[in-house]
Amino acid sequence: MTHPLTSAQLTPIINELAAAALPRWHLGGAKVTLVNHSENWTYRVEPQDALRPVILRVHRAGYHSLNGIRSELAWMRALQAEAGVKTPQAIPGRDGADIQTVSHPALESPRHCVLFEFIDGIEPPQDDLVAPFRQLGEVAARCHTHAETWQRPAYFDRLAWDFEHAVGATPNWGDWRQGPACTRERAAVIQRAVDLLQKRLAAFGQGRDRYGYIHADFRLANLLLHEGDVRVIDFDDSGLGWFLYDAATAVSFFETRADVPELIEAWKDGYRRRRALSSAEETEIDSFILLRRLTLFAWMGSHNETELAQTEGPGYAQGSAELAERYLTRFG
Repeated sequence: MTHPLTSAQLTPIINELAAAALPRWHLGGAKVTLVNHSENWTYRVEPQDALRPVILRVHRAGYHSLNGIRSELAWMRALQAEAGVKTPQAIPGRDGADIQTVSHPALESPRHCVLFEFIDGIEPPQDDLVAPFRQLGEVAARCHTHAETWQRPAYFDRLAWDFEHAVGATPNWGDWRQGPACTRERAAVIQRAVDLLQKRLAAFGQGRDRYGYIHADFRLANLLLHEGDVRVIDFDDSGLGWFLYDAATAVSFFETRADVPELIEAWKDGYRRRRALSSAEETEIDSFILLRRLTLFAWMGSHNETELAQTEGPGYAQGSAELAERYLTRFG
């Protein structure tokens, strides 16, 4: 029986695979620098001829199908062409394909690779988050309005972030009960909140005006500002879900902070500039914040080897239980 490679063992292998992939785009010999590894591996690639850099993403195994990645890239193109939302566009390889599948002798299966154009911009400043959250809400509304009428391609295949696939029977990121420091007492409180959450989301429903294709990771880190323009990056988690799940992702990892209500109000204000927001939707935002929180808690449990899970996990468990208590107090 072979044991899965650790992250430390896997990274140099993926580095080699990334370098081997570049000739697929006539980029052999380019300088390659790993800039991020959370789930996928993301590299900055600097061509020898001093052209603008480009970004190479090497996908992790077993998360998205080939058609799933094609679906992501298709929506990114459509958002830019039809909704005026600037996104990094995929650069076709020498054979005309956006996705190149590359093997390495040390890996059991090949990896999908995508090369993206580099787009200018800076992450919104953190010193005053109200204005950036207003911008975030506005661009989210533009994406949702487009998704509501977009004709999905025949090959469309993306994950769902509904109750079942977030915290239910077949969760994408694992069972929240396996989250770090999830004691019996905390699990009991959270389970009561999850049961209530399930009932409320079922009643809320999945009408076309409130459920569709979403970014699903609409944090400030995935927003770029450039000369007054707002750009959106990292659609890797995009999938089917409630539009207001995107509001919840904006406060990922700090859902219990004291200024969250103010930030959500700013997000709603920006959202209304482009799209109506009913009172029923406003009331249910707390449900989506809890749904997102527990989805991340599950991720920490299934990724307990990561620095994030080890440093944030215990406190995140306590905060999740506190958020569940608040939810029960408000809606129970």
